[in-house]
Parts: sequence; structure tokens; C-alpha cells
Amino acid sequence: MLEFNKWFFVLLANFLFLIVVLNIILFKPLMRLFEERKEGIEGSLKKAREITARKEELMNQLNKELLEANRKAKEIIDRYTQEGKDKQAEILREAEKEAQEVLMKARQEIATATQEARKALREEIEKISDEIVNKLVEV
Repeated sequence: MLEFNKWFFVLLANFLFLIVVLNIILFKPLMRLFEERKEGIEGSLKKAREITARKEELMNQLNKELLEANRKAKEIIDRYTQEGKDKQAEILREAEKEAQEVLMKARQEIATATQEARKALREEIEKISDEIVNKLVEV
């Protein structure tokens, strides 16, 4: 059984003294070190959350700018495509107009050449008919 003699109280006093000394020398500095470490980790986590939030904000902004740039590029492409189609239609109209003019000119030249040929043929026919009549009259 447990006896409470003088050595018990000496050991109890020694144990309490050791706890007080260890508390001052070891436990309090270790607790302070752990607390500083905890605060450092919490500060780092807070900073990491802030950086992550800032990154997300910048990514959203970048995506918005990218979408806006894509929209503007599409508008520019559409505008130039439409301008190209308009220019193509204008060139086709001008080419068709020129072709019509060339065709009209060719028809006029053909008509003029035909009239001249008919006139020349008439004159030739009249000469030949005059010669035939003269030969018939001479016979």
C-alpha cells in the first residue's frame, strides 16, 4: 500500500518543482513556438486564399477580354467578308455592263458590216444585171 512518509513529500515537492521549472524552460517556449507556427501557417493560408481569389478574378477578366476580342474579330471578319461580297457583286455588275457594251458594239459592227455587204452586193448585183441586160440587148 502507499505510505505517506517524508520521502513522499520530498518526491512530491521535487516533482512539483520540476514541473514548474520545465513549464518555464520548456513548455512555455514550445507553446509560444507552436503558436507562432500556427499563426504563420494561418497567415500563409490566408495569403494563398487571397492569391487564389485574385487569380480567379484575373482569369475571369481575361476570359471576358478574350470573348470580347473574339467577338470583335468575328465582327471584323464578317464586315470584311460582306465588303468582299459587295465588291465582288460590283465587279460582276461592271463586267456584265462592259460585256453588254461589247456585245452591243459587236452587234452594231455586225449590222453595219451586214448593211455594207448588202449594199456592196446590191451594187454588184446591179452591175451584173446591167451587164446581163447589155449582153442580152447586144445579142
